[in-house]
Amino acid sequence: MKTATITQAKNQLSALIDQVQAGETIVILERGRPVARLEPVAGYDDPSGRLARLERAGVIKIGKGAPPLELIRMPAPKLGPGSSLVEAVIEERRSGR
Repeated sequence: MKTATITQAKNQLSALIDQVQAGETIVILERGRPVARLEPVAGYDDPSGRLARLERAGVIKIGKGAPPLELIRMPAPKLGPGSSLVEAVIEERRSGR
Protein backbone atom coordinates (compact mmCIF):
# COMPACT_ATOMS: atom_id res chain seq x y z
CA MET A 1 0.00 0.00 0.00
CA LYS A 2 1.42 3.36 -1.03
CA THR A 3 1.03 6.67 0.76
CA ALA A 4 0.83 10.27 -0.38
CA THR A 5 0.49 13.56 1.45
CA ILE A 6 -2.45 15.85 0.76
CA THR A 7 -0.13 18.17 -1.19
CA GLN A 8 1.14 15.27 -3.31
CA ALA A 9 -2.43 14.11 -3.89
CA LYS A 10 -3.46 17.58 -5.08
CA ASN A 11 -0.45 17.99 -7.35
CA GLN A 12 -0.35 14.43 -8.73
CA LEU A 13 -3.99 13.34 -8.69
CA SER A 14 -3.95 12.00 -12.26
CA ALA A 15 -0.90 9.84 -11.59
CA LEU A 16 -2.43 8.53 -8.36
CA ILE A 17 -5.68 7.68 -10.18
CA ASP A 18 -3.66 5.76 -12.80
CA GLN A 19 -2.04 3.75 -10.01
CA VAL A 20 -5.43 3.05 -8.45
CA GLN A 21 -6.80 1.90 -11.81
CA ALA A 22 -3.87 -0.52 -11.97
CA GLY A 23 -5.04 -2.03 -8.66
CA GLU A 24 -2.97 -0.07 -6.14
CA THR A 25 -4.43 1.32 -2.90
CA ILE A 26 -3.11 4.70 -1.78
CA VAL A 27 -3.49 6.15 1.73
CA ILE A 28 -3.64 9.95 1.93
CA LEU A 29 -1.77 11.39 4.92
CA GLU A 30 -2.18 14.72 6.70
CA ARG A 31 0.81 15.50 8.92
CA GLY A 32 1.68 11.80 8.97
CA ARG A 33 -1.82 10.60 9.93
CA PRO A 34 -4.02 8.64 7.50
CA VAL A 35 -7.13 10.63 6.59
CA ALA A 36 -8.35 9.02 3.36
CA ARG A 37 -7.82 6.04 1.13
CA LEU A 38 -7.94 5.82 -2.69
CA GLU A 39 -8.74 2.32 -3.86
CA PRO A 40 -10.23 0.61 -6.91
CA VAL A 41 -14.00 0.28 -6.99
CA ALA A 42 -14.86 -3.35 -6.28
CA GLY A 43 -17.53 -5.08 -8.32
CA TYR A 44 -17.69 -2.54 -11.14
CA ASP A 45 -17.17 -4.38 -14.41
CA ASP A 46 -16.08 -2.12 -17.25
CA PRO A 47 -14.66 -4.39 -19.94
CA SER A 48 -14.06 -1.58 -22.42
CA GLY A 49 -11.99 0.33 -19.85
CA ARG A 50 -9.91 -2.73 -19.06
CA LEU A 51 -9.32 -3.42 -22.75
CA ALA A 52 -8.35 0.20 -23.36
CA ARG A 53 -5.80 0.06 -20.52
CA LEU A 54 -4.33 -3.18 -21.89
CA GLU A 55 -4.11 -1.67 -25.37
CA ARG A 56 -2.37 1.48 -24.02
CA ALA A 57 0.09 -0.77 -22.18
CA GLY A 58 0.85 -2.59 -25.43
CA VAL A 59 -0.38 -5.94 -24.12
CA ILE A 60 -3.16 -6.35 -26.71
CA LYS A 61 -4.34 -4.76 -29.92
CA ILE A 62 -8.09 -4.33 -30.27
CA GLY A 63 -9.35 -5.49 -33.65
CA LYS A 64 -11.35 -3.19 -35.88
CA GLY A 65 -13.27 -5.63 -38.07
CA ALA A 66 -15.59 -8.56 -37.54
CA PRO A 67 -14.00 -11.94 -36.78
CA PRO A 68 -13.71 -14.34 -39.74
CA LEU A 69 -16.81 -16.53 -39.40
CA GLU A 70 -15.30 -19.39 -41.40
CA LEU A 71 -12.55 -19.67 -38.81
CA ILE A 72 -15.02 -19.67 -35.93
CA ARG A 73 -17.23 -22.29 -37.56
CA MET A 74 -14.38 -24.72 -38.23
CA PRO A 75 -14.49 -27.83 -36.04
CA ALA A 76 -11.83 -28.06 -33.36
CA PRO A 77 -8.89 -30.35 -34.12
CA LYS A 78 -9.12 -33.86 -32.70
CA LEU A 79 -6.59 -35.11 -30.20
CA GLY A 80 -4.86 -38.35 -31.00
CA PRO A 81 -5.14 -41.36 -28.72
CA GLY A 82 -3.07 -41.02 -25.57
CA SER A 83 -2.55 -37.27 -26.00
CA SER A 84 -3.48 -34.62 -23.49
CA LEU A 85 -4.86 -31.19 -24.24
CA VAL A 86 -3.13 -29.78 -21.15
CA GLU A 87 0.23 -31.18 -22.26
CA ALA A 88 -0.31 -29.76 -25.75
CA VAL A 89 -1.01 -26.28 -24.35
CA ILE A 90 2.02 -26.44 -22.04
CA GLU A 91 4.25 -27.53 -24.94
CA GLU A 92 2.88 -24.75 -27.13
CA ARG A 93 3.68 -22.17 -24.45
CA ARG A 94 7.18 -23.56 -23.97
CA SER A 95 7.90 -23.42 -27.69
CA GLY A 96 6.68 -19.82 -27.90
CA ARG A 97 4.14 -20.40 -30.65
